Amino acid sequence: MYKNFLPDQVILTKYLFYTGKGGVGKTSTACATAVSLADQGQRVFLVSTDPASNLQDVFETELTGQGVPIKNVPNLVVANLDPIQAAEEYKESVVGPYRGKLPDVAIASMEEQLAGSCTVEIAAFNEFSRFITDEKMSQDYDYIIFDTAPTGHTLRMLQLPSAWDSFIDESTHGASCLGQLSGLTEQKKMYEKAVRTLSDGDKTTLILVSRPEPSPLAEAARASKELKEIGVDNQLLIINGTLENFDQSDDIATAFYDKQKDAVKNIPNSLKTLDIYTLPLRAYNVAGVDNIRRLFTEDDAIKEEQVQKISDLPGLENLVKDMVDSNKNVIFTMGKGGVGKTTIAAAIALGLSKMGKKVYLTTTDPAGHLSAATMGGENITVSNIDEAEELQKYRDEVIGKAKAANMSQDDIDYIIEDLESPCTQEIAVFRAFAEQVEKAEDGVVVIDTAPTGHTLLLLNSTESYHKEMQRSNADIPDSVVNLLPRLQNQAETEVVIVALPEATPVFEALRLEADLKRAGILSKWWVMNASLLATDTKDPFLRARANNEQKWIKRIAKDTNGNYVVIPWKK
Repeated sequence: MYKNFLPDQVILTKYLFYTGKGGVGKTSTACATAVSLADQGQRVFLVSTDPASNLQDVFETELTGQGVPIKNVPNLVVANLDPIQAAEEYKESVVGPYRGKLPDVAIASMEEQLAGSCTVEIAAFNEFSRFITDEKMSQDYDYIIFDTAPTGHTLRMLQLPSAWDSFIDESTHGASCLGQLSGLTEQKKMYEKAVRTLSDGDKTTLILVSRPEPSPLAEAARASKELKEIGVDNQLLIINGTLENFDQSDDIATAFYDKQKDAVKNIPNSLKTLDIYTLPLRAYNVAGVDNIRRLFTEDDAIKEEQVQKISDLPGLENLVKDMVDSNKNVIFTMGKGGVGKTTIAAAIALGLSKMGKKVYLTTTDPAGHLSAATMGGENITVSNIDEAEELQKYRDEVIGKAKAANMSQDDIDYIIEDLESPCTQEIAVFRAFAEQVEKAEDGVVVIDTAPTGHTLLLLNSTESYHKEMQRSNADIPDSVVNLLPRLQNQAETEVVIVALPEATPVFEALRLEADLKRAGILSKWWVMNASLLATDTKDPFLRARANNEQKWIKRIAKDTNGNYVVIPWKK
């Protein structure tokens, strides 16, 4: 349907930004592009700010944030920036001047507001900007490639006057995920130049990377729209990991192919206007220069390898039995988008009901197709929360309060943009979840998502900061205040981490788990979802893919002391 992506057959600009959900292949594709262009004699600089980056393994070279020449790839220099460290340095540049001048509770609140993913992104963009605006680099290299692009939300925030005001200025909801930029005011001109370069279609191309699945394609469409709104129009889409050659007599392989074909057929309309390319699914891990070089060209014959038996993998019944035995009455499933949180939550709810528990299942299932009837379970009450509706309700409350306080339009514009942050969306939905939990005191409540540890700490720090500084913030309902301590009570609450048995989803889930620990919430169980290893596929290609899962499943088995579940891939 679409042509395969080959850098030498596509008109590319000097600056290339790769973006997409975690685990879609951004890093692999960016690396392969860099190597391909360098092999053609082009001078290439590749920069990564992916926290889960494995560039050092890919290029078998110790990397720095300044750039290291790659021995096996003449003309290629690679820099591996540490966004977490950059975020810590940025946070201290903002908070440092207030230490010793403000109460400890105020300092703690400021630090937490600057601990979110948006702050990491701002810090990464600060590093990006140095490369984009460096005239010498522009002269020294033909192509500068960035693995991971800033979001439209962050770029819009940078363009608002109020974003550069003092951090201590009044907030209307006190739960900013981004924090102010006052610590980086001296870089404002550099940022402005960087944003202009990003918006210049003659200089910059945004490469959206997705998998042939509904969730990553929807994320690509959202990112495309956000960036177009600020003038980044020069975009193309790569659908990575399409199954091309398979055993048509194998039911799993056929279903795998059909599922991908259906996702691509129903691609969001906004993406159809872009130039679209595909990349075939590879059986091997795309690591090592040799494999990187092969990504755009060919796939070697698959070697049949020993695959672990299905009986060796623990099923969901182990988790459900533990929930009953330990008498848990609030269960959250957590994980990055697209890993199957809703499906797992529904399966847990059904398992509990079969063991005689009265269950309240609360989901943000966008299709709203889950009901007690369709699930076939007794003693299950299902409620669907509309995320968009809850977010709008929260936005209206906060903006209404800002207008009532006669804030300037610049400040209101900043608040409106700040409300686009991930934390704000989590808080809005969490308030609705909290109301459901309060209503369900006579059974087990199963919820298909929860805010990150960072957002939970924001809710706590906002309340304490309000008491200390008398800040104005959106009301935190009693239901939320009551639920926060329940989440930290291991005797009552269980948070189940859901991931896919692949490198990036596992690393993202591990960061999520660490985030929760900061908020005093410990997770005992992990679910590894959509595993080919747990299927009975006979297709040599998918069996080779299944083998790659073993490394990650074994790691989680060890990390959780055996408290893990593997769910087979299903159509």
